[in-house]
Amino acid sequence: MRVALGLEYRGTAYCGWQSQSSGCGVQDYVEKAVAAFLGEPARVICAGRTDTGVHATAQVVHLDTLLARPVQAWVRGVNSFLPPDIRILWAHFLPEPAECREEERFHARFSAISRRYCYRLVDRAVAPGIEHGLVGWFHAPLDLDRMQAAAHLLLGEKDFSAFRSAECQAKSPVKVMQAVRVFREGTTLIFDLRASAFLHHMVRNIVGCLVYVGAGRQDADWFAAVIASKDRARCAPTFSPDGLYLVGVEYDGRWMLPAFPVRGVAAEGGQND
Repeated sequence: MRVALGLEYRGTAYCGWQSQSSGCGVQDYVEKAVAAFLGEPARVICAGRTDTGVHATAQVVHLDTLLARPVQAWVRGVNSFLPPDIRILWAHFLPEPAECREEERFHARFSAISRRYCYRLVDRAVAPGIEHGLVGWFHAPLDLDRMQAAAHLLLGEKDFSAFRSAECQAKSPVKVMQAVRVFREGTTLIFDLRASAFLHHMVRNIVGCLVYVGAGRQDADWFAAVIASKDRARCAPTFSPDGLYLVGVEYDGRWMLPAFPVRGVAAEGGQND
């Protein structure tokens, strides 16, 4: 039986999603919790491997097991073994016809149509206190109109090598940027990006460049040249992970995955987005 789980977590205390030998990844904690719940070893596969300090409000994982448990027991049971900053929000059993081939089965990563990330940033003289670790920070007000004009240049199918980290393991730097918004939500700037997939550090590098534009250090023409160059050395420094959230993963409706709770900018998204 293949089971999908919807998660949220605060990434501040973890070294990213991916399992590490030291056991500091979110994946390590989730797999240990599922194993304790099932009484057998478990391996989970996620939709998006978030980096150190990055948060998620809509992570999706799947796993296989021969043990039957009620859906609600999965949520309550696994959560009882998790730290308080990681939570299972829903569980869903995937339909699997008897003659189903592996490539026809649901896969949290490969079945995803798109992923959506939001970066939350405070632009003021004083760094945030209560929201420390939960938002990015820039020390001066940023020009929203300038950043919006530059962000529009990201749309469409492009080679995003200029925003790709040296450690990126993606087979291709070509992705489709389906939607980009930059706006204010109260006193917080929101950078909202939806794409077919993202490269390692891609969102944080894009935000770093847009901050340069918003601060008046560079303009939209410079940003266009950075994109066209496909050269990471032309890009602004990678912005901090603090304000970055995985807020949506879109799948075909045939999988009938439950919706995540709607919060803040996620209200503008689509299915599971």
